[in-house]
Amino acid sequence: MPVPVNPGTAFVAGRVLFPFACGYFLSYLFRSVNAVIAPNLQADLGIGAGDLGVLTAAYFVTFAAAQLPVGILLDRFGPPRVQAGLMLIAALGAVAFASADSLPMLALSRALIGLGVAGGLMSAMKAIAIWLPRERWALANGAFMTAGGLGALAATVPVEWGLQVAGWPALFWVLAALSVLSAIFIFLAVPDEARPGHDGPGLAAQLRDFGSLLADIRFLKLAPVSVVGMGSGMAIQTLWSGPYLRDVGGLGQGAAAEIQLVLAVALTAGFTLNGIMADRLQRLGVTLAQTMIWTTALYVVCLVVVAAGLFPASPLLWVAFGLTCLTTVLAYPISSADFPVEKSGRVNALLNAVVFGLTFVIQAGIGWIIDLWPQTADGRYPAAAYQWSFGLLAALLAATLAWYALPLRARPRS
Repeated sequence: MPVPVNPGTAFVAGRVLFPFACGYFLSYLFRSVNAVIAPNLQADLGIGAGDLGVLTAAYFVTFAAAQLPVGILLDRFGPPRVQAGLMLIAALGAVAFASADSLPMLALSRALIGLGVAGGLMSAMKAIAIWLPRERWALANGAFMTAGGLGALAATVPVEWGLQVAGWPALFWVLAALSVLSAIFIFLAVPDEARPGHDGPGLAAQLRDFGSLLADIRFLKLAPVSVVGMGSGMAIQTLWSGPYLRDVGGLGQGAAAEIQLVLAVALTAGFTLNGIMADRLQRLGVTLAQTMIWTTALYVVCLVVVAAGLFPASPLLWVAFGLTCLTTVLAYPISSADFPVEKSGRVNALLNAVVFGLTFVIQAGIGWIIDLWPQTADGRYPAAAYQWSFGLLAALLAATLAWYALPLRARPRS
C-alpha cells in the first residue's frame, strides 16, 4: 500500500480525519442515546433493568463480531470504501429501530446499528497509520476521538429536547438520514490510498495473523485493562449513568440529562487533553504505556467514589469521571506502534473485538446485578445495587491494571 509523502496538516485534517470524525460522531451518538431515552423505552415496552441492559448492549454484540472482518477489509480495500458501506448499514438499522414496536425487534435493530458503525474508529486508526508519522499518532487519536465525545454530548440534553418535541422514533429517522449523508461524504471526500484486489497476504494468512496476535504477550498484557477500562466507562456513560443519577442521585429525567451533558463535555475534553498530554509526555521520554497506567489509576479512584455513592449528583464528580473513564483508548496507538503498519487494521480490530465483545457482558451484567435487588414502589433500584455492580468493576479494573503494569520494564517502549 503506497504511503503519501509529506501531506500537509490541513490536508490530513480536512480530507482524512474530518470525514471519518463525522461518522464517529454518529457512532458515539448511537452508542450513547439509550442513556437518555431509557425511561421512554421502559415505559413504552414495560421492561426492567435486565432487559434494558440487553437491549442496549445488543449494539456491542454485532459491533464486536464485525471487528475481525472489518480489520481484514480495511487492510485490503482501504478505509473510505469500507466505512462508507458500513454507514449505510447503520442507516438501515436506524430506520428499523424507528419502526420497531417490540423488544426483540428493537434489539435486532440496535444490533444492525452496531454492525453499521463497527468501522467508525478502526477506519480512522487505519487512515492515521497511513497518513501520519508514528510520533503523531497519539495526538491524532485524541483529536479524532473528540468527535466521539461530541456525539456523546449530543446524546444528552439535545436528545432530551428532541424527545419532548417528537419522540424517540422520529429521532432515529433523523439519525438514519445523517448516516446516509456521512457515507456519501466519506466516499467522496477521503483520498483512497488502498489498491483493491488480491495483492498482499491472502485470507488464510490474515486469519493466521489473528492467531499469532492472540498469543503475543504484548497483546495479552494490553487487552484485559483495555477491556475493563473502556468497557466500564462506555457501559456507565452510554447507559447506566442515567439510571444511577435517578436512583442514587434522586434526580428527575431532565436534571439527570443535564449531568449527563456535563459528563459528555468532560469526556470530549478528556479525549483532546489525553491526546495532547500523551504527545507532550512522549517528547519528554514518558512512554504511552506509562501515561495510560497513571491515568487509568485515576479512573479507578473515580469509579470507587461513584460506586460508594459519594456525591452522586455532583457535577465535579462526573467531570472527573468523564476526563478519566476512557483513558485506555491509548491502547490503540500503543498496539499500532508495536506491529507493522500493514497489520494495523487487523491489530486494532482484534483489540476492538475483544473490548466491545466484553463490553456487552459488562453492560448487560450491570443490569443483571442491579435486577437482584427489588425495585421500590416508584420504580427505582436501591443504592446497594449500584454499589455492588460498580464496585466489582472497580476491583476488576484495579486487578487488570496491576497485571499490565507489573512487567513494565520488560515491555518495549511505545
